[in-house]
Amino acid sequence: MKLKTLLSIATILLCGLGQKAGACSRVLYVGNDSLRIVGRSLDWKTPIPTNLYVYPRGMEKQGNTLPGSVTWTSKYGAIYAVGYDGGITEGMNEKGLVVNALFCKGTVYVNDSTMSRPPMSLAVFSGWILDQCATTPEAVEMLSAHNFNISGSTFDGGTVSTLHWGITDAQGRCAMVEFDHGTIRIYQGQDMPVLTNDPTYPKITAINEYWEKKGGSHTLPGTVSSPDRFVRASFFNKNVEKTADPDLGFSIVRSVLMNVSVPYTYTVEGEGNVSSTQWRSFANLRDLRYYFDVTTNPGVFYVDLSKCNLSKGAPVMKLDVSKSSAYVGEVNNHLFKTAPFNPMY
Repeated sequence: MKLKTLLSIATILLCGLGQKAGACSRVLYVGNDSLRIVGRSLDWKTPIPTNLYVYPRGMEKQGNTLPGSVTWTSKYGAIYAVGYDGGITEGMNEKGLVVNALFCKGTVYVNDSTMSRPPMSLAVFSGWILDQCATTPEAVEMLSAHNFNISGSTFDGGTVSTLHWGITDAQGRCAMVEFDHGTIRIYQGQDMPVLTNDPTYPKITAINEYWEKKGGSHTLPGTVSSPDRFVRASFFNKNVEKTADPDLGFSIVRSVLMNVSVPYTYTVEGEGNVSSTQWRSFANLRDLRYYFDVTTNPGVFYVDLSKCNLSKGAPVMKLDVSKSSAYVGEVNNHLFKTAPFNPMY
């Protein structure tokens, strides 16, 4: 059975993809009084139009339009960051579960044993987890069953969508999810602080352990490569102040993430893990605030998910990020009713 094309080019451009891909970084800040904020950067060589959608509970959804695709009814309301109005890059649900998709070179989603399983598109994969799971252990159990088959299309001369995922819940339980030739590898832990791109999670943490032994106050790797970003993010995240104040906590994790962002318009020719940071997000798992920071915007804005109507039958709401250049602070009043986005299966 041949691999089927499940995504359009627009959907592939979710988060640094394939040989010509961009980089991404994810940092978990752990403060006091259960404050946890997951910050992530999305890097690509050109701007990626990304809008925010708030979906209520109780919506019937499907993983693809192919026969026998995964289907579900959402248990939880969530906010999604949707690239090109066609594919979910990441998001946070009403229980404080966050899913972030990042590029990981070498990912292979399928093998002979997965091909007959129900199809699942990368356009909605992150949303499927957010819709169904309140905690990381629930997500791990659902993923471990592996009752689905993922594949991605190629574009731009053979570029392939290769991702891995960081999953974090409000209690700080984390899972890093990778696909190794069709086999799911899941690495779990409490308050796992950093995820970048390749190499795979066990290998990149070994690199970080080397630098931890060297210290960090006087020497840290300074390039924008994936391992260097991982090391710097780990060091600074470990050594910043802990606070219960959500505004100060946001400022702290934002500064850490900016330290590992790639300067705007900077690229390295031929290097798949280096592209400019286009936007950053920050998910406050305790207070259910989802911040968005567009690199070319002068300010940062957020949606307070706790103030959104997530009841069954409530309308889907959208924030048009292209109109956000003047937005600062809470922007719930800028959400408007909309039809669900059309997944680019």
